[in-house]
Amino acid sequence: VQLQASGGGLVQAEASLRLSCRDSRRTFSNNAVAWFRQAPGKEREFVATVSWNGDSTVTADSVKGRFIISRDRAKYTVYLQMNSLKPEDAAMYYCAAGYKSCAGARISDYRYWGQGTQVTVSS
Repeated sequence: VQLQASGGGLVQAEASLRLSCRDSRRTFSNNAVAWFRQAPGKEREFVATVSWNGDSTVTADSVKGRFIISRDRAKYTVYLQMNSLKPEDAAMYYCAAGYKSCAGARISDYRYWGQGTQVTVSS
């Protein structure tokens, strides 16, 4: 597994962005994949996770109703659709592939990590 995150950028509050996480080695089809984020001076926090087949998702309360995680198995890509962005959503966003087909919100559930993509939200 080799994860490449992309899609970040600078947007105004209430705008939308879609992040992508692609496995360039095309081997994470059976792994859960999640997005985490980390703002300067803060701990890395869970955002959302999707099961291996896309049928099950879990989203953090802080983004529920605004962010949607999904995956396209044919493209070996997981997406994070972020709507109604707020300044407090600004962070480096990381995607991660888990040890198993389903995973939770713990950092320790995830084995492989991408390099991160920066999201900046201006008020």
